[in-house]
Amino acid sequence: MTMERPAAEMTELEPLTAGQVMSRILVAIEPDESPLMAWELMRRAEVHHLPVVEGRRVLGILTRERLAASWWGGPQEQSSRPVRALLGRERMPRVRQETPLPRVAALMLDAGCDAVPVVSGGALVGLVTARDVLSAVAGRVGPAEEPGEVVTGMFHLVPVLPHENR
Repeated sequence: MTMERPAAEMTELEPLTAGQVMSRILVAIEPDESPLMAWELMRRAEVHHLPVVEGRRVLGILTRERLAASWWGGPQEQSSRPVRALLGRERMPRVRQETPLPRVAALMLDAGCDAVPVVSGGALVGLVTARDVLSAVAGRVGPAEEPGEVVTGMFHLVPVLPHENR
């Protein structure tokens, strides 16, 4: 037996916005850092998307898939090229905090991506991922009052190569 609510009790819900569902604490990488550093940051932070930033301006989103697909050589090769070279040429959608979540999801589908940066005044303030959208659909949206933070790598990885016997 299903209980239906009378039409008078049903209310139109305000759609959630990007600012309400976005990930606020972000690990990011600078464009001149290496793929080796990007991999280590992703691994340690347990993330699949790494914003590539200059200051607070987002240049692109590096995904684990793109990083893995571009991997060649060993540690020396991976530490000698910049992650900026791994960013695609396609235009990356960006949204503002007030963008309705259905619009964010449509942009992600149209662009074939699973993460969209949230910007304010050109600065990165958050990231909406497919996981964030699923969490919102499941009703698991946390409080949106806390401020966001973008943290870039705080250390540098230098490969240690074996010494040749002379």
